[in-house]
Amino acid sequence: MRLNGAVAEIRRKRTVAAEPQAIWDVLTDFGAVSTWADFVDHSCLLEHGPDGNAVGTSRRVQLGRNTLVERITGVDPPHSLSYDVEGLPRLVRRLRSNWTLRPIARGMTEVTLSSAVTIGSNPIQGVAERLFGRGSVKQLDLLLDGLAKRVEGNNV
Repeated sequence: MRLNGAVAEIRRKRTVAAEPQAIWDVLTDFGAVSTWADFVDHSCLLEHGPDGNAVGTSRRVQLGRNTLVERITGVDPPHSLSYDVEGLPRLVRRLRSNWTLRPIARGMTEVTLSSAVTIGSNPIQGVAERLFGRGSVKQLDLLLDGLAKRVEGNNV
C-alpha cells in the first residue's frame, strides 16, 4: 500500500499465461465481469460512452446487497483501463481502479490491478483510507485470480 498525499493506493500484480489482447478482450467486455469474478453476483452494461467511445461506458455490479456503478474514465488499448466506482459508503470520496497489461514474453502478460481510494486529508480519514485499502487487497487478488482463470482456461 502506498500513500500519495490524501490517496491510499493498493497495487497487485500477477503473471498471466495469455497474450495482452486476450486479456484486453475480457476486461473490455465491461458488462460481463460477473462471468469471471466469482464474488460478483450480477453485472450488466448500463450505458455506452458518447459516440460509442469506451470512456463514459458504465456497468452495474451487484455484490450481495450492495450495488455499485463502475464508469470507464480512461482507456489505452490494449494496455490500460481505468474506471471510477460509485455507490460506496458516503465516507469514500473517490475510488478508482486501473488495469495495466504489459507483455513480458510470448504468451505471457504481467497484469497489474491498482485501486486508489480518497477519503480525506485529516488524520482520522487517513487511517480510514489505509484500513479501506487493506480490506481491498483480497478483492484485487480475487479479481486477478478470476481473470487469469478465465483467459488461461481459454488457452487450454
